[in-house]
Amino acid sequence: MSFFVSSAVAQTSTPQASPSGFDPIMLIMMVGMFAFMYFFIIRPQRKRQKEHQNLVSALSKGDEVVLTSGLLGRVVKVDENYVVVETGNNIELKFQKIAVHAVLPKGTIKSIDAA
Repeated sequence: MSFFVSSAVAQTSTPQASPSGFDPIMLIMMVGMFAFMYFFIIRPQRKRQKEHQNLVSALSKGDEVVLTSGLLGRVVKVDENYVVVETGNNIELKFQKIAVHAVLPKGTIKSIDAA
């Protein structure tokens, strides 16, 4: 047991003095961490939410859309919270507006059907 520090020596050492009050390094690290989280996590997410909200509010009859499920269709009716999408020959489905993922350029569904 000679290679271990004896417990008597370990007990006699003076305890570390605790930092009193203000620590500028810790404050700088906390501010830096908050700035990192804001610019790399919070800000981009808010930007995506705002873009999606603008997309959903601009929906109109005749728009060709892709839903979050991958379904393609043409908007037939737009309500305050819902949108009716025509997916085939007289097949109309009702979805929440937030389910719209993207608005496609006009004629996209025709070009996909022709292929």
